[in-house]
Amino acid sequence: MAMNPMPCPTVRQPLRRGTGPMLLVTMLALALTGCATPVAGPDLQAATQPGEARWTWRTPRGLPGPSVLPGTTPPPALSPQPVPGTWWSLFDDPQLSALQTQAIDGNLDLQAALLRIAESQARLGMTEATGLPRVNVDAGYSRAALSADSPLARLGLPTRPHDQYQWGGQASWEIDLWGHHQQLTESARAQLEATHWAARAARVSLSAEVARQYLLLRGVQAQQRLVDEHRQIAAELLRLTESRERHGVATRFDLAAARAEQATVEARTIQLGQQRDVLMNALALLLGQPPHALDERLLAGAMLPPLPRELPVGVPSDLVRQRPDILQAEAQLRAATADKGAAQADFYPRVSLNAGWSISTARSSELGNWDMRQFSVGPVVHLPLFDGGLLQRTLVLTDARQCSAALAWRSTVLRAWHEVGAALDASLSEQAKQARQQEAVAHSSQALDSARNAWKAGSAEFTTVLVAQRSLLNAQSALTDTTTAAGLTVVSLYRALGGGLAEVQSTRQVAEVQP
Repeated sequence: MAMNPMPCPTVRQPLRRGTGPMLLVTMLALALTGCATPVAGPDLQAATQPGEARWTWRTPRGLPGPSVLPGTTPPPALSPQPVPGTWWSLFDDPQLSALQTQAIDGNLDLQAALLRIAESQARLGMTEATGLPRVNVDAGYSRAALSADSPLARLGLPTRPHDQYQWGGQASWEIDLWGHHQQLTESARAQLEATHWAARAARVSLSAEVARQYLLLRGVQAQQRLVDEHRQIAAELLRLTESRERHGVATRFDLAAARAEQATVEARTIQLGQQRDVLMNALALLLGQPPHALDERLLAGAMLPPLPRELPVGVPSDLVRQRPDILQAEAQLRAATADKGAAQADFYPRVSLNAGWSISTARSSELGNWDMRQFSVGPVVHLPLFDGGLLQRTLVLTDARQCSAALAWRSTVLRAWHEVGAALDASLSEQAKQARQQEAVAHSSQALDSARNAWKAGSAEFTTVLVAQRSLLNAQSALTDTTTAAGLTVVSLYRALGGGLAEVQSTRQVAEVQP
């Protein structure tokens, strides 16, 4: 899967002309600046997208393909179907689905991401408002007097106190001839979209983390059940060894080994209990709940969910359209491009239309007298002549930021390909390990059956049966670890694919933005 390098976006400069009453002002500005072509801001080139290709079930380097033994579960198959928004439902675990739904409402990090969307919405509204005409109405009253020692008083002006009444209005509008405000608005809009995709990325990470913690918890609980069986076997083996030692059949070494085995199992029981509590509290934190709030709920039905039979992974070209971090980087690139366009437009004159009207009088009865009016109407041209290189440095800064955003986009896409490839390889590796571990469990089960038959026939002692059963439990424990790891690779795969992009609909959602 190759990706063509993308250079910094190019600049296109189409001609934009003022019309109507502004033609004279435009011609004056062009004459003062000596410019012949206004600027509309840089145009972002579309990046070359990877070609259409489909995922194939391939074997990781150095590993044989996963085998399927009789009576075992076949590994899940990759499907070119689109990545489901609620991919965790592939595990067919109602408890996991319920936790995912509750996490949307309760997770504090997700709520903070939604608040950042609201902040960006406000910034966009503020930027759009700066391009609209401004109209103000003022009214005031003051009582003042001149100092007897002031120059005006020496010229004969009266120094007695007098009243001053005034009311009127002002209006102003900056005409966006060169696209300065348009580029600023585009930048704010792109930043809003970037925060939207950041919230989506937080949603993807949250769903993956909830699933990961849940699978780890169920794996630990499955290990606890096996350790409980192992503890019973260790206790029975110790009892038989003590009896054999009293009758002189077993040695003190055998007795010490049996006691060590029991102590090891007891330590493992304590360790698993502590891991279980940590994982339940981690899930409670993800759901915005206090510690131990989910204990009663998660202790019931502690079964490791089965692996999905099919994994819809879509096609490679969908990756850049569904990974929220890629879409966020793309929006940030558009914002940086628009900022560069605004910096370019700063080199050209700014034209504003200003108007003001008011009535000013010393007597309140004259506030309606038209003869007391004063007004001003006319355009204002702001032309930068010398600023010590500020505008040029600003343009260089925005150009560097645009190139940096382009590199960040390319890096994000490249990292996405690597993450998906690594997740696929890890999934196949864990499935191969699971197949071999299933084979080990099958052989251990056969060995236990042989030991039991020999004990029943009187050709073997019961200790042999206990040792074979302990070996079977160890193999089953390793299989549980491998099955948990295989489920975690599915979680990693859908996190890499950008799964979980179902629309965030929280009961406490403070913003809802469509990209």
